[in-house]
Amino acid sequence: MAAPQQIIAEIMETIIYHNPKCSKSRQTLHLLEKRGIKPKIIEYLKTPPSKTEMKKILDLLGLEPRQLMRKQEPEYAQARLDNASLPRDALIDAMLEHPKLIERPIVLANGKAALGRPPENVLKILC
Repeated sequence: MAAPQQIIAEIMETIIYHNPKCSKSRQTLHLLEKRGIKPKIIEYLKTPPSKTEMKKILDLLGLEPRQLMRKQEPEYAQARLDNASLPRDALIDAMLEHPKLIERPIVLANGKAALGRPPENVLKILC
């Protein structure tokens, strides 16, 4: 069992699901760092979230999978993800199989989540 301090640290940790090639992601990371926040950086293209983590992120954002998908990516059309009859789990599986489809950046802090589009969106969860 983790020590209480470790659990508190994990709950309080700020995490950014980051793509260093994305200008909005870089701007969001800079915004956090400018405020003295050193987030745990997860390059989600290399290390996608687990299915459980993705479901939690979606719940915290209050979004359904398709709302967090980059529909302009070729993988979206190739996998026929515009099919309205696809169940939620199938869409999540597609996001994890092709993490390029996940909109970014996503910041988790204080038990909340925000999409950094625009980057200033993340400020509301930092208090």
